[in-house]
Amino acid sequence: MSTAMGGGQTATIEVPTDQAMRDLGARIAGFVRGGDVILLSGPLGAGKTTFAQGFGAGLGISGPIVSPTFTIARELDGSFPDGRRAHLVHVDAYRLGGASYAPGQDSVGRLLDELESLGLDEELEDPGEDTVVLMEWGEQMAAALAPERLEVHIERPPAPASAADGADAAPTSEGMRLVRLVPVGRRWQTLPIAALARR
Repeated sequence: MSTAMGGGQTATIEVPTDQAMRDLGARIAGFVRGGDVILLSGPLGAGKTTFAQGFGAGLGISGPIVSPTFTIARELDGSFPDGRRAHLVHVDAYRLGGASYAPGQDSVGRLLDELESLGLDEELEDPGEDTVVLMEWGEQMAAALAPERLEVHIERPPAPASAADGADAAPTSEGMRLVRLVPVGRRWQTLPIAALARR
């Protein structure tokens, strides 16, 4: 089951399987164009990499899509649905934004400094006409990026508490996910976000 509102509003989607998560990623890839930024967030094991695999498949990327945790960013080439070249920059921002700040430096300034040192600042702030940025753990970078973006928030509902022992519910590693799509900026708010929720 999925629920969604009209264009420009948040859509919430129930995603029951890994394949459904890949399918959602592929559907969203069908809407992107050069210069788009997708911010992907959720707890460990929520399905961010699974979503990214579907997103890559939707861009015709044949190479494996894996978490870029140890490389910070991976760059892959594919094509948009109309056949034009697509360049995907897949970033994991989890390790960015450490605790050592220069005097008077805020967290956004620190993140931008780290991106610059990695050579990613210009690509993330102003992607080229054939570049799409998919950033995991992107919520911490939202203020540092262009105001046009689609935020994809993945949540793992807690497992039902055991009736026998009354244990508190804990996140599961399998099963239903709730994905909230939040369009930010004119570009995304004019798209039919509800269409992304259709299976």
